[in-house]
Amino acid sequence: MVERAKSKASFRLVILKGRAYVERYKKPPQTRDLFTLWGFLQLLRRYPGKVPDLDLIFDCFDYPLVEKKDHLLVAPPPLFRYCGDDDTFDILFRDWSFWGWPEINIKPWESLLKDLDQGNKRTKWIGRDPYAYWKGNPFVAKHRKDLLKCNVSNTKDWNARLYVQDWIRETQQGFKESHLANQCTHRYKIYIEGFEGSAWSVSEKYILACDSVTLMVKPDYYDFFTRGLMPVHHYWPVRMDGKCRSIKFAVDWGNNHKQKAQRIGRAGSRFIQEDLKMDHVYDYMFHLLNGYSKLLKYKPVVPRNAIEICSETMACNSEGIAKRFMKESIVKGPADFRPCTMPPPYDPQTLNSILERKMNSIKQVEKRENEFFGEHKF
Repeated sequence: MVERAKSKASFRLVILKGRAYVERYKKPPQTRDLFTLWGFLQLLRRYPGKVPDLDLIFDCFDYPLVEKKDHLLVAPPPLFRYCGDDDTFDILFRDWSFWGWPEINIKPWESLLKDLDQGNKRTKWIGRDPYAYWKGNPFVAKHRKDLLKCNVSNTKDWNARLYVQDWIRETQQGFKESHLANQCTHRYKIYIEGFEGSAWSVSEKYILACDSVTLMVKPDYYDFFTRGLMPVHHYWPVRMDGKCRSIKFAVDWGNNHKQKAQRIGRAGSRFIQEDLKMDHVYDYMFHLLNGYSKLLKYKPVVPRNAIEICSETMACNSEGIAKRFMKESIVKGPADFRPCTMPPPYDPQTLNSILERKMNSIKQVEKRENEFFGEHKF
């Protein structure tokens, strides 16, 4: 099963007695593979001797590939990646950007969380621009191009302020105008998936961390933490079809119910600041890899074409911002505490109750939206 995942993968990682070996297959975009592997190495430094021997295959591209419809009669290959959906079997891992994203000068997560917290304090929610904000690349997906139709014009104001990110200019200027902590200036921020609806967007956690009400355009994909979010508690759901009307209603509702809107913004931000701190990211990795290793029915061996990797040589061989981010995010030494205790899984009744609650919350918002536009012509 593991071997069958190779054709879809970026690399194979084998961990034996606390040492890591990697066999590379195809080069992913930017430094995704480098910082994904860096995260594994930091886990080994954090919990030395506690990460079991394992053999796994990882793909660093966006879209999940192990489709359920293709594995009705044959077991699916265990393929790790950053996101998944209800139609695939890919195993969810954390994304590379928790240790930094050098290409767009986004800091490692631990440092960035502090910056975002400071950014939140600079402008209180009530003093922020009372509109929905989005800045990004609209040309990677049709639904993002559609989003631009919601921008303010001479004839209509959908309560949205949308901006196209000029990546070429930002790259030349070192992303001085793209500091995430400086973008917490609107009461509402829009999250919408990227790349032709084939994957989630890394921007999700940055948007949620802003104390603004996150207007989440109906996603098809999820990463390892977003299924823990509750609509109308952590974020406000927005329809994919008719997104302009949904955005206008959300902003009008929030501006007329300021205390409730602030609570939603704070709940989403608190989820990111507390539940998604690096301690929990590492513990998620630890428990997932432990669970995975127990399923292996063979003793892992080092692949013929694999090379050993370690934090020191990886950092020494890197340059510029990548090297700086590695130095900043390196685990200084073993943790003086054990990983958190994994709670038991939900029983089917409890899980169904949570899923039903989510669905009902979204239906309630859509019902109120329909009533709003039934009363107001726009």
